[in-house]
Amino acid sequence: MARLACTTALQDRMREAYREVIEAASDPGQRVAWCSSVGPVELLRALGFRVFIPENHAAMLGASRMATDLIPEATALGYSPDICSYLTSDIGAFCRGVTALSRVDPSFREVPRPDVLVHESQQCREVGDWFQWYGDRLGVPVLGVPAPRAVEEVTPDLVQALASRIEALVEPLEAIAGRSLDLARLRDVVAISRETSRRWQQVLAMGEVRPAPWTFFDACIQMGPAVVLRGDRRALAHYDLLQEELRHRVMAGVAAVPEEQVRLYWEGMPIWGRLRDLSERLASLRAAVVGSTYCSSWVFEALDPDRPFESMAQAGLELFISRTDPVKERILEEEARRYSVSGIVFHDAKTCPYNSNSRFGMPRRLTRDRGIPTVTIQSDLNDLRLHFDEGVHLALEAFVEQCREAMP
Repeated sequence: MARLACTTALQDRMREAYREVIEAASDPGQRVAWCSSVGPVELLRALGFRVFIPENHAAMLGASRMATDLIPEATALGYSPDICSYLTSDIGAFCRGVTALSRVDPSFREVPRPDVLVHESQQCREVGDWFQWYGDRLGVPVLGVPAPRAVEEVTPDLVQALASRIEALVEPLEAIAGRSLDLARLRDVVAISRETSRRWQQVLAMGEVRPAPWTFFDACIQMGPAVVLRGDRRALAHYDLLQEELRHRVMAGVAAVPEEQVRLYWEGMPIWGRLRDLSERLASLRAAVVGSTYCSSWVFEALDPDRPFESMAQAGLELFISRTDPVKERILEEEARRYSVSGIVFHDAKTCPYNSNSRFGMPRRLTRDRGIPTVTIQSDLNDLRLHFDEGVHLALEAFVEQCREAMP
């Protein structure tokens, strides 16, 4: 499978971003904020904070296969091994004094110390517990935004309620930043985030092409700027480069999976420590995973610089992870048609119940009511003690063959 050439530029941009926030942490004139991946990163950037995303760091721990050995450190502190393995591996790394950032650059010996931790809670409960542990350990403030979950309809009342909670962060953040919020700057940052989302959505849509020029496994790596650099113009530059390379592949007829036959959709978290293994295994079966709910989670279509607080709230409420099961099922049906897939792979992540949508009958309903074949694999995002290669391989091989036999 051909490696995307722009991955080298991606690595350089990410290294630069990490270096900036690490250096800011040791500069008395700068402020560092840790922020949950959903937000409100735009507000923090507008106030001049350098932003670090712990979820990104935890994913790096998983991808580098450091996580499994670190989780027992958090378990020894009283955290259950059944809770989010992002949380347990990240806290475990801190306790042991190691960081996945050292894999990016050996000079990065520790995560940047924060002046404040800020989170929204729509993705799960654990992000609040995770950030509070660091707040207590490091003696820094933790600011949380309670957000609705299982949203059926995104109503104006819901949007306004969440927007008010985000806006309530301004005063305490101004005190920490040592400056007042410039609304014009906030609008500029929201505009950059909106454009980043638009370009990320455009490159994800390249998976609709047959044969697909890239796969879900590529996208898990290339999504880095959409998470770490949202609101930063460097993300725009990277996605221009990525889109150009993908368009060239399409024009040249270059397929991510040579002789692509079966097209699949991935629902749920990645298995970070097995991205390459699963990519190569499916490619050997001539199966391409061409779309996913996970990578689409950083498409914030509602962002609007003319109404920054309301649009940040609306964008979060509209996310797949925030919705009810019936809404999620409608979205998955639309996605299956959009990407012309033969079936959906559900990842039941042991330590991530809130983003495992296979536990209450959804796969069966999709097959019964909407005619979409599904398979559920059991594993985890970071804890490889919960992953069994042979079982996952057999399940995927059988499902690909089932999809192939059903093809006209």
